[in-house]
Amino acid sequence: MPYLSLAPSVECVDDARSKFYNRVVDRATVVADWSSSEQMLRPDGLYRWGLMVDHNAEPVAAGGGSCIFIHIWMGPGVGTTGCTAMAQEHLEELLARLDPARRPLLVQLPRPQYKKLRRRWKLPVLPKQK
Repeated sequence: MPYLSLAPSVECVDDARSKFYNRVVDRATVVADWSSSEQMLRPDGLYRWGLMVDHNAEPVAAGGGSCIFIHIWMGPGVGTTGCTAMAQEHLEELLARLDPARRPLLVQLPRPQYKKLRRRWKLPVLPKQK
């Protein structure tokens, strides 16, 4: 997968008035026109590894949702604000398996809905629950 090395100046802009809305940018290389953003290099390491979900992109609609990631979680039962989070070892396994040439697709549904739509959407069979 494409990789971005984080620096303290790298942010994801969530200010819908900005021309950089829903983009990860390096504040050191652009003229900031936003008042709200997500700091990517965090002391808690949540974004040490992650993927940006291609939501509200190409074209970006202001206010349509921004900065949606798959990232390291804080722990079981700790929610996110719109992102998907998992244990670091699971995320590392996912990153190792993804092939951008195969155009991976994120599908998040309750298991019963997934099973109903699996054939129609040509989704893989889910592993048995533990």
